[in-house]
Amino acid sequence: MAGKASSMGSDEDKPRRASMDRLTTRPAARNWAMTRLGMGTGARFAAHSVSNLFRDKAGREDASRAFYRAEAETLADALGNLKGSVMKAGQMLSLYAQYFLPPEAVDVLAGLQDDTAPVSWSVIEPVLEHGLGRARMAELEIDREPLAAASLGQAHRARIKADGTELVLKIQYPGVGDAIESDVRTLKRVISMTRLAPKGLDLEPVFNEVREMLHREVDYASEARYTKEYRRRLSGDERYVVPEVFDDYSTDMILALSYEHGLPVKHKDVAALDQTARDGLGYAFMELFLREFFSWGMVQTDPHFGNYRIRLEEGESPRIVLLDFGATRIFGRGFIDGYRKILSGGIFGPRSDIFEGAEAIGLMESKHPQQVLDAFAELIELVMEPFRNADDPLARTELLNAEGGYRFADSDLLPRAAQKAARNSLSRWFRVPPREIVFLHRRLAGTFMACGALGAELKGRRMLMDALGFKDPEAA
Repeated sequence: MAGKASSMGSDEDKPRRASMDRLTTRPAARNWAMTRLGMGTGARFAAHSVSNLFRDKAGREDASRAFYRAEAETLADALGNLKGSVMKAGQMLSLYAQYFLPPEAVDVLAGLQDDTAPVSWSVIEPVLEHGLGRARMAELEIDREPLAAASLGQAHRARIKADGTELVLKIQYPGVGDAIESDVRTLKRVISMTRLAPKGLDLEPVFNEVREMLHREVDYASEARYTKEYRRRLSGDERYVVPEVFDDYSTDMILALSYEHGLPVKHKDVAALDQTARDGLGYAFMELFLREFFSWGMVQTDPHFGNYRIRLEEGESPRIVLLDFGATRIFGRGFIDGYRKILSGGIFGPRSDIFEGAEAIGLMESKHPQQVLDAFAELIELVMEPFRNADDPLARTELLNAEGGYRFADSDLLPRAAQKAARNSLSRWFRVPPREIVFLHRRLAGTFMACGALGAELKGRRMLMDALGFKDPEAA
């Protein structure tokens, strides 16, 4: 959903948060709240700069880290209190933040969660009445307590009285769609005023992308189409469950889906599954990502664990329940072919294939110095780590089990890759990657994290080769 108000519950008791009786959706009020924040930060930055004049180098570094973390936390708190698109914009900004914000600020923004306080029924009921009408609403028994709440909306369980069908109604907060343009402009101004971004860096492309993503997140008609498409494509694969869309109870601000039960990925009952079952789930996560990108050119790019549940039923293999298709993106064939060349070069070589593929998708240029190209190639080769066989010179054999399966739970691949990417970004040749790369790598990282949470041990080389369309005689 827009946010993480998913189409099912966690099946775990959660503490109830006090609900909000009203939303600050008027642009003027939201702008003033954020502008006051920016003005306060600007004054504190001036004082911080003056104090740094009297500190030694180590003292300046420590003080700067503390300052940026404190200011990012202040920004995150303000975004969380406002809800709506400005909070979601802050979350989306964190995807790009690693490329231009201090690490301390990145950590805080990346921690912005959608598990926020819900709004009261008095705010939600008028949206339902306006969208469905009282006659249609009367056909449903709706739980007034929300199942989940997020930045752009919240979810309520419901039941069709006539036949007992259980639903989840994902309901968009009033006014959030209309506030997107104003919220993005305000956030851009605040980032500038807080001095978190480097002076002179053009953030216009980043905020244009954030704006586009927000409009996509509140487009429930589009999300309904993608949900139906995934349900159709995966209908023959018993490993996956996709909710059914109920058009009769869906509008531009309401998405009605079948309620699909399951457990969180990190639930203790999932962790208690035997290794074979957990490996099966890991393979299902990895194969789905590879199929989405290389075969369909259509990827659900938000890997938040709230978008997945694990269904455990007596006598049946575990299944993955897939939720929230609002962040689905379409990738062109040219981009897919270029990225295929990058990965092929990363796993097989030569490095020239990496460079050729990167140039084809606008990630690198041939005029870049060789050391810049080599640093990028090293990053790609590093990311290929889970797909390497034990006899590969670049394999991390200490992370492989006796059968050659990569032990995701024991791996520190993601922080190692992040550190390397951060070092690469210090080059004067660096530029913020194309948006397709940002979202694709977010989903890939999320897939690795899911495998880690499951404790999966996977032999990934054959999966990758199948996805790339290559025959791999070395794959075991």
